[in-house]
Amino acid sequence: MMVKRKKWLLCLFLFISLIVAGCSSDETGGGENAGEAKGENAEEQVLNIANDQEPAGLDPHKTPAHSSIRIYSQIYEGLLTFDENMEVKGQLATDWEQPDDTSYVFHLVEGVKFHNGREMHADDVVYSFERILDEETASHIASYFSNIEKVEAEDDYTVKFTLSEPDATFLSYLTNASAVVVPKEVVEENEDLQQTAVGTGPFKLEEWVPDNHVTLVKNEDYYIVDQPKLDEVVYNTMKEESSRLSAIRTGEVDLTTLSAKSASLLKDQDGLDIKDYQSLEYSYVGFNVDKEPFNNEKVRQALSLATDRESIADIVWDGDAVVSGPVAPSMGDWAIDVTKEELYQRDLEKAKDLLAEAGYPDGFKTVITTASTYPDMVDTAQLLQQQWKEIGVQAEINQIEWGEYIDTWSNTSADVLVGRNGSGTDPDRSLNYFFNTEGSANVWNFSNEDYDDLVEKGRKTLDKTERKEIYAQAQEQIINLSPNLFLVSPMNYVAVRDSVEGFTPYPHNGEEIVEVYKK
Repeated sequence: MMVKRKKWLLCLFLFISLIVAGCSSDETGGGENAGEAKGENAEEQVLNIANDQEPAGLDPHKTPAHSSIRIYSQIYEGLLTFDENMEVKGQLATDWEQPDDTSYVFHLVEGVKFHNGREMHADDVVYSFERILDEETASHIASYFSNIEKVEAEDDYTVKFTLSEPDATFLSYLTNASAVVVPKEVVEENEDLQQTAVGTGPFKLEEWVPDNHVTLVKNEDYYIVDQPKLDEVVYNTMKEESSRLSAIRTGEVDLTTLSAKSASLLKDQDGLDIKDYQSLEYSYVGFNVDKEPFNNEKVRQALSLATDRESIADIVWDGDAVVSGPVAPSMGDWAIDVTKEELYQRDLEKAKDLLAEAGYPDGFKTVITTASTYPDMVDTAQLLQQQWKEIGVQAEINQIEWGEYIDTWSNTSADVLVGRNGSGTDPDRSLNYFFNTEGSANVWNFSNEDYDDLVEKGRKTLDKTERKEIYAQAQEQIINLSPNLFLVSPMNYVAVRDSVEGFTPYPHNGEEIVEVYKK
């Protein structure tokens, strides 16, 4: 199964959940033309957004890159979504009931149309989840719904899901930006949805000019009255943070994500509002545990003891980050206090002892791979290089472009990889999705039967208090096993022109624009 998963991973990452708002590179350019914002008709409600990366594709069932999600999440919708308090509410479903522990019945909003004009029915929901679960699709969210035994359309507006066992994560995962309803005929006509997009959402795809911009226009047939308020949204590709900084200052764009350093430069500038929020993301360093010396648990533990996470928070993030485990602190009491964990206490002598016990008394040489596109990842790699040198580990740094980085991550072709992931909205993502032997995003060749049993128990335990106890144990276990070293969870920053109203970013959704308008 580990091998079968590899083919979908070409498009996956990080920061997962990895690819997140707030960081970019001054070393990779989108070109001068990429910074030219589109749509200046004063009579229209046009929002110009600076995008830090080119979309990796627009197929929601195949592409988890954040640069893609921020666009296709405006085009597609799922059965459920989260409100501002991260409470589940209906989206394409008006309501639902649970006849028993393994059955869910959803009633659909009537009269919803796809962007091609056809009405959406229950059969479309059935098709969409069958597509997600089909191995040929190689969907990155297939493991989220692995407990689905059957999906049935009971009538045009009623769909029933039957699970193989109780699953506490089911409703939460239905809110995922990739768990959306797509029209079968459009998929069949185009083979996939990477270059086209036909959903039910508030915005429609107008055009995609590679390495320049993506334009969305208002869905005039949207089923929610008075939404959206904007006529057009233009995502301008500006890979260099200096370009985004200049564009937001001059009013060329209305909204952009920025690093903490750049956000501090704008805090007193007239006409701008800097919005910040604690993210659900965390930075990490991951190991290919099939390769020596990282197949030895003591080596990974030694590197954890040699890592100064507070320095990473202070130097890489200007202090605007908190030390994190696999479940980010912004998830509240789902997250344990990792600062109390033994492997989070920097202890160079103990680290050296562990290396000696593992057979490396004089240390070893290795290569840390990271993405040149993201300065925080490069800075993190450089700090790790310095810190690990103190226990005899000599590390070179390999900076690679974003496309190569995605391939490297998905194919586990680096021994040591620095990146960022998202904790998601349920601890199952952090602990099961990334580290279960069969997890869709376990690219580390990591496998531990006891750990698998624990996180699978957590997934099917419906009592919240008991789940928290299980996931607390799982966090402690994965920190001790150390297939990844979890580092820090940063703040996110968004710069917004004062002409923009109605924009509020949340940890679970920093891209919501359906209520946004320009005054």
